[in-house]
Amino acid sequence: MLFVLRDKLVPLFIFLQSVLCGCADDQGRGNFDRVSQNYAVQQVGRMVRDEVVESSGLAQANAEGDLWTHGDGGNTNNLYLVTPQGDLLRTLPVRGASNVDWEDLALDRQRGHLYIGDFGNNANKRRDLRIFRLSGPQFTRVDTITFRYPDQRKFPPKKPRRNFDCEAFFFRDDSLYLFTKNRGKGNWVKEYHLPARPGQHVARLADSIRINTWITSADISPDGRTVALLGYGHVYLIAPQPGRRLFDGAKSCLPVAVSGQAEALTFVNDTDFVFSNEKGRLYRATRKPAN
Repeated sequence: MLFVLRDKLVPLFIFLQSVLCGCADDQGRGNFDRVSQNYAVQQVGRMVRDEVVESSGLAQANAEGDLWTHGDGGNTNNLYLVTPQGDLLRTLPVRGASNVDWEDLALDRQRGHLYIGDFGNNANKRRDLRIFRLSGPQFTRVDTITFRYPDQRKFPPKKPRRNFDCEAFFFRDDSLYLFTKNRGKGNWVKEYHLPARPGQHVARLADSIRINTWITSADISPDGRTVALLGYGHVYLIAPQPGRRLFDGAKSCLPVAVSGQAEALTFVNDTDFVFSNEKGRLYRATRKPAN
């Protein structure tokens, strides 16, 4: 009964948030302008939940538009290759990698490395945060990046300071950019950087901003001109500026109330992206031509 009630109330909450709450409290960093008129958003497919359980990350797999995805924490250590419409093409076990709490995928498009973020940390008490780097034919080589946050002192911290969960990251210029899912006070999203190479690392806190929803996935466009952060009810779009902090760039947001509890996002070209929700529905946001 509780699960049925939750399933009914969550979409309503997300819809109200997208309509009533605005895009963000930017604290003087520039406005998040709504860009609903610039995109066409439509459902393009659905993954079968009996085949792909709790899809939590997406990455472009090939030029045909097929996608890699994976299950959420506690599920198998499998990658799933699906069509743009969500039909399962292949199941690929990732040998040598266990799924404590896989939350997102990041792609090094130049080298073909695929990164799996095993950094879900709901209780803010994990000391085994890690990212798997997959390479080689059929992703047969698996290297591990372990890390910690420089500003975390207690495991877990007191409830208002629990901002060390993460469900979103992307690859850029030999670094990984991580974004927190704030379970504490203040709605601050923190941005950390990590070297995209195996070893033990201390993440570097690079920036932060207030966003009034949880961030559940991230990606950067192939041309590097747009960063997308997926939240419940919104996709936040940032234009990085050379030599500046990420959140100093021009910012906009796209309300996507129809998406429900969205969990994964990836760009499919320089302007368009696909995202999915916990029920496996796939949506595509297509940039409209300029008038």
